[in-house]
Amino acid sequence: MAGAIASAMLFAFPAFAQDSRLSLADRVTRLEQQAQNKDQGGVGMVNQMQQLQAQMQQLQGQVEEMQHQVQTLEDKNKAQYSDLDARMGRLEGGAAGATAPAGGSPQAQAGNPAAAASAATAGNATASQPATAGSSAGAGDPAAAQAAYDVAFKSIRAGNYVEASREFRSFIQQYPNHALVPNAWYWLGESYYATTNYKVALESFQQLLSQFPQSDKAPDALLKVGYSQLELKQAADAKATLTQVTSKYPGSKAASLAQERLQRLQQSGN
Repeated sequence: MAGAIASAMLFAFPAFAQDSRLSLADRVTRLEQQAQNKDQGGVGMVNQMQQLQAQMQQLQGQVEEMQHQVQTLEDKNKAQYSDLDARMGRLEGGAAGATAPAGGSPQAQAGNPAAAASAATAGNATASQPATAGSSAGAGDPAAAQAAYDVAFKSIRAGNYVEASREFRSFIQQYPNHALVPNAWYWLGESYYATTNYKVALESFQQLLSQFPQSDKAPDALLKVGYSQLELKQAADAKATLTQVTSKYPGSKAASLAQERLQRLQQSGN
């Protein structure tokens, strides 16, 4: 009996050892597969991180471009409407002065018949004279000039830039000596700038500066000269112009905007 058991154990031991060896090999193979899977997973993670980084860089570029566009629009709006209240006040004051009779107050004329007759005679003489070269029939009509300017300004505020440019140019031609001609040149430039016609916009702003250097629109016009030069890829000229705005009109809104744009140009490396 004991011999039979011993024989059975002798036969069973090699089989057990073989099973153990197979089990160990399986375990090694399984561990190798797990390690390989981990390596593949690590490579996949690296690839995903690289893709995410590329997407982040692309999104950052889009955000910076959108910020530039928004800032450009803000600058344009600030330049257009920063002096609107003051300008409207001047227009109202001018319109009030234009309503006063040229020959003095009605009360004064009523008390002085000779003065009234003289004023009437002068008015008739003026009306009978032909228009001189370089002037228009409506040049002496402040109300008509104001109405023409208001129509053009209403168009640009409504976003009708093509119509506004035509109306401002017509105003300048009809009323070349009117006090609002510098403003008309400025808004004419703005109408072209808004439609990305930067070359003609630049010429309009430069016309204002050359003809009316003392105008209160000069700081804004010089600022927009710099903006137009930037859009025309004239970076060196634009930087020089914006620097001139800050030095020539310190403390003004135009100088503040020029300084902001110069800082952005410096940060972007342009």
